Amino acid sequence: MVFAGTVLAEAIGVEDGKNVCQTQSYGPEARGGASRSDLVVSSGEIYYPKPLKLDLLLALTQEACDTYFPALKEDGVLIVDSGLVDQLPDHKVHGFPFTQIARDQIGTSMVANIIALGAIAALTKIVSRKGLLEAIKKRAPKGTEERNLKAAQLGFELTQRKKRARKKR
Repeated sequence: MVFAGTVLAEAIGVEDGKNVCQTQSYGPEARGGASRSDLVVSSGEIYYPKPLKLDLLLALTQEACDTYFPALKEDGVLIVDSGLVDQLPDHKVHGFPFTQIARDQIGTSMVANIIALGAIAALTKIVSRKGLLEAIKKRAPKGTEERNLKAAQLGFELTQRKKRARKKR
């Protein structure tokens, strides 16, 4: 989650030219443990580096959804990993099986966060597609750039498929 927050902050701030402040917290177990990344985005000056209420919450685990959902605004966007979050709050939810797709189509669950970034970009338009892809190229660990770019593309495509499915109904 921290890596995803860093990539998104760079995409919004450096590539798209908005003001952004990114903070993070994670436990001593870091990988696989509880972690959080917060972004404050503005076209103007940012006076406080932490969000008071969330416009968007990405929850890749049930624990994250349970812990952070109360901070989501009533009209905020909730995006969850539908394969790992099955007890949903009474709220409109965008659910995608990020981890399962990462394993099945890329061969590792490590890029589930980047698939989620692609979905966030496509759903919310908070960041340009071009900006996100440029930030991924710059931030992805050496040798993983193509895998991460493919993951972002899968995230873009997920939202398109969901939109087409809704139109057919």
